Formats: sequence, structure tokens, C-alpha cells
Amino acid sequence: MSIIEVNGLQKEFLIAKRETGFMGALRSLVKREFIKKEAVKDISFTIEKGEMVGYIGPNGAGKSTTIKMLTGILVPSAGNVLVNGIIPYENRQENAKNIGVVFGQRTQLWWDLPTIESFELLKAIYRVPDQRYKENMDIFKEILGLDEFLNTPVRQLSLGQRMRADIGASLLHDPPILFLDEPTIGLDVVAKEKMRTFIQEINRERNVTVILTTHDMEDIEKLCKRMVLIDHGQKVYDGEILAVKERFGKMRTLVVDLEEAQKPLYVSGGEICKQEGNRRWIRFNRDEISASELITQISQTHNITDLTVEEPDIESIISRIYQEGFTEPQFV
Repeated sequence: MSIIEVNGLQKEFLIAKRETGFMGALRSLVKREFIKKEAVKDISFTIEKGEMVGYIGPNGAGKSTTIKMLTGILVPSAGNVLVNGIIPYENRQENAKNIGVVFGQRTQLWWDLPTIESFELLKAIYRVPDQRYKENMDIFKEILGLDEFLNTPVRQLSLGQRMRADIGASLLHDPPILFLDEPTIGLDVVAKEKMRTFIQEINRERNVTVILTTHDMEDIEKLCKRMVLIDHGQKVYDGEILAVKERFGKMRTLVVDLEEAQKPLYVSGGEICKQEGNRRWIRFNRDEISASELITQISQTHNITDLTVEEPDIESIISRIYQEGFTEPQFV
């Protein structure tokens, strides 16, 4: 069952044209000219209940604009949006009951109040029953480690602590949909892993639908099976991450440590792209030659002391898509 339906979504902004110089500024006061900017162009997709979807693209691609229309902050210029059966911008309060939102660079907590008081205020705003509030807080304390800073004013929290508090606050009223915009921004490796584990748990145990926008491709790869990729306001791919890796991730790197550092190495079907001491990095296309074939080839002339095969990461694949582009038939 689709919990989010987007059809032909568009958003245009009118930006005032600025002229240089004193006379230009004077003319702008008398008669302002505007430039039309299309932030989102005819985007359509559906998201099923319980899905975890990565919504990604470069800066200025239209990601945040789309999310703001789904949350009811912005009104579309054209197209239709349904979030859990509600048109967000027509029923903002009702829509707010069904969604949780975490913006990595903004907070929904009260800056000068102790963190626990922000949770108590949100409990009152969303009319969360006492028993459910206690149950949720117990879970957040255990998994997110909120106990260590609940009595600390929000302004004194570290970024990692604030992000943990924000994600707990966004789920306090048991929303079926969670929008996450850069949820791990600025977090260290340990804090990121805790955040990812928590997101996976609420998705699995509560069947919460998660829409994740981020520049951290590791978040996408670890959390999502599906991604929607947009560029210049247009959808360019919607499907499994695995399918993208299969199409654009054919290049592998074989890393071998050789016993004889000075002895020249020649390989057929691969390219030595880097070397340091005894170690060689050999790039190859898995459709043209296998790693085992390369290893056999190398072992005929050299003694191999260690080896690994490096898989392409999703970030390098996405980067390649943006640089090289692709045609739609490739994804049929």
C-alpha cells in the first residue's frame, strides 16, 4: 500500500533580478523584474508503507524543495501530493501528526530549556498519552543514550547529542513516516553507527516509513535498498541501489602485495593504477576478466604475499553518473 504518492510535482520560484550600479538599483525600485527558477520539474514516485528510501542528488538538485512540499511547508506549483492520504499543504496540522522530521542543521528543541522539558512540551503539543510517552522515552534512553544529557539545556549539547535528541523528539508521537535530512551530519564514526542502528530498528520494529536525504553515501548504502536520484529538479533514477551498482560499478580494484618489489609486473586485462613499495593496485572490469584470472596471471611471474579485492562504493558510482550522464533506456 502506497503511503506517499507524488504525481507530476513541480515547484517554481520567482527571483528578483538585480541590476548593478546606482541607476540599476533605482530602476529595480520602480519596476522589478523577476526570473523564474524551476526547482522541481515533473517528479513522480510512490513509496510503500515501511520502505526506507534514499532521496539523493547534488546541492541545488531539488531534494529539500521536494521534502518541504511533502511536509506541507511549500505549496507545489503543479502536480499532486498525498502523504498518508492527506494533501500536506491543505491539511498542515493533520499532516504534522503523521510525520516526524529531522533536519540536520536545525533543531525542533527549545534552545534555552533543559532537553527533557522540550520532550514534555512536545508530549503536550501532540497529546501523547502518559503511558506511551513513558514507553517511548524508555526506548530512547536505552538506544539513543538520552539519560546523559536530559537535564542539560539544548544550547549546551554537542552536535551528536542534539541529533540524538532530535530524532527521539521526532518519533515521540509515533508517526508512521519519518523524513531525515542529513541525520548524521557532523557526527563521529561511533555516533553515526548508533544513529544508523536506531533508524534500522524503528524501521524494522515499528514499520516506520523513512525518507532519507543525505550527502553521506554510506548512510544510503547501509540503510536503504532503494534510491531516488534527482538532478536539476528532475528524477533521473528510481530503483534498487544494487541495480545501480551492477550497471555502474563494474570496475573493481585488485590490491596485491608482492614478495619482489623491484620485479616489473605486467598484466593483461587490467591496469596498474597505483603502486607503493611491494603493493600494486590493479583496476579491472569484472565483465571482461575475473579477479581469480588476474591472480592466476600474476602468480605465474610473482609470489603474492597478500591480496584483497576492493568493491566500488556508492559515492564513486553516483559521482560517475553525474559526470558522464546516462540515458533512460539503460534502466528499463
